[in-house]
Amino acid sequence: MRLRPDDDIYRARLLFLGPRGFTLPFHLPYVAYPLFAVVLATIMFLRFALTGTVDLFPAIEIALSIVLTSLILRQVSPDRPVRAVLRTAMSDWKKDRVDEGSGIRMTVKVRIREALHDTPR
Repeated sequence: MRLRPDDDIYRARLLFLGPRGFTLPFHLPYVAYPLFAVVLATIMFLRFALTGTVDLFPAIEIALSIVLTSLILRQVSPDRPVRAVLRTAMSDWKKDRVDEGSGIRMTVKVRIREALHDTPR
């Protein structure tokens, strides 16, 4: 027996099923479509900035966008929107980047007395 949650927001997933009379074979939340477009545009811009070329059909960029969108949407829930997931990812990435270069440096001055240095062993 499954227990239904009391809160309506947990039951409403806000899925786009497709146009009237034609259901799509996949069910994605509304937020997936603009997120995919933003991720695709970002990846295409980065490739153009690095290589200076644009493909007629960007298959690699589309595949990467699908994977990144699905990874982001795995973390999304009614309690945690996409904005919070992206903000957390960026703050974690910045924290990791800062920690890489800021290692603890210790300087020690060592003096060796002449008497200890010249003694035979």
